[in-house]
Amino acid sequence: MNPTDPQTFSHRTAQISTGRLYHFIDQVPSNYDPTQPPLVCLHGFPDSWFGWRYQIGPWCRQGFRVIVPDMLGYGETDMPHDSSAYSPKNICNDISALLDFLAIPKAVVIGHDWGSYMAGRFALWHPDRLIALVMLSIPYVPPKEQYVSLEELVRAYPSYGYQMYFASESSTSEIEANLVPFLASAFRTPEKALSWSKLNELITNKQINFTDDCLLNERELQFYVSRFQRGMRGPLSYYRTTKTRFEEEKEAQLPVHLPPNLPVLFLYGTKDVTCPPSAVRNAHKFISRLNTVAIEDVGHWVMLQAQDRVALEVLRFLSSLGLSQQSRM
Repeated sequence: MNPTDPQTFSHRTAQISTGRLYHFIDQVPSNYDPTQPPLVCLHGFPDSWFGWRYQIGPWCRQGFRVIVPDMLGYGETDMPHDSSAYSPKNICNDISALLDFLAIPKAVVIGHDWGSYMAGRFALWHPDRLIALVMLSIPYVPPKEQYVSLEELVRAYPSYGYQMYFASESSTSEIEANLVPFLASAFRTPEKALSWSKLNELITNKQINFTDDCLLNERELQFYVSRFQRGMRGPLSYYRTTKTRFEEEKEAQLPVHLPPNLPVLFLYGTKDVTCPPSAVRNAHKFISRLNTVAIEDVGHWVMLQAQDRVALEVLRFLSSLGLSQQSRM
C-alpha cells in the first residue's frame, strides 16, 4: 500500500442486500486473524475512501482487516437521485448489509465528519454489530425529541449557515462548475480555512481560485476531482435529510444514549471550528464509556494533519480493549 497511489490498495465492489452497489477497500493483512474484528472506516464530506489512506497501512500492519467504503453517492458507489436515500437509517442499513456480504458479525466502526455522525447513528440503529466506536472531528449528537428545521438551526447557530447552502438545490450545479477551487478550499489548513458561507459567496461571484495552502498536493487534488466529476448531488444530499432523519428516528424511538457497554473514542483537532469544546463536553452526557483525545494545533482534517497520531491513538484504544496484535512487519 502506497498512500500516494490509490491503485496499490485492494479494491472491491459488491451488490449488497439493500440493492446498492458499493465500492470499497478491503485490506486484509497477510497474517490476518479472523477472530479479530475488522475496522470499518466511514468518510465524510467532501471526501472518499482515499481520506483514510495514511491509516489503512499502519492498522493493517498491526493485523487488522481494514474495510473502507466509498459512502453512498461517492466515488464508484451508487448515487441515488432521491435525497431520502441518504438518511442515517438507510446508510446504516447499507453498512450492516455490507458486513453481511462480508460475513462479518461485528466490527469496530471508525468515522470522520459525516462518517462520524453515521458511526454514532450506527450504534443506535445496529448496536449488535459493534464492538467499539471511534468518532473523529464531529462529536456525538443525540436524536432530537422535537423537530428543528435547518432554518431554525441556522438562526440559533449562524456558523451553520453553510448547511443551508449545501441543502439548497442551487449548490449542486454551482459547486460542480467550480469543482477544483471548491475542493482546494475545502482541504485548507486551519489558518487559511474559509467559512462555508464565505466560500459560497466566492463561488457565486466566481472569485474563487485557491490552490495554495491546500492540504492536498496536485496529484491528490486531481484524484478527488476525478471522484466527484460524475456529480455532487449524492454528496450534498446528506445535508438534505434533516426532516427525513428526524421522522425515521422518532418513529423508531431511538434512544438518546449510546449503549452503556460500548467503548467510544473521540479524536478532534483543537483548531477545528466545527468542534467547539461545549459539544465535546455535551457528548459525555450520552456516552458512558467515552474517551476523548484533543490533538493540538490541528484542524478538521485530522487524518491528514496528524496522520501518525490518529493511527497510533486508535491502536492504543484498541489495545486497551484487548484487541491489538503485535506488529509482524
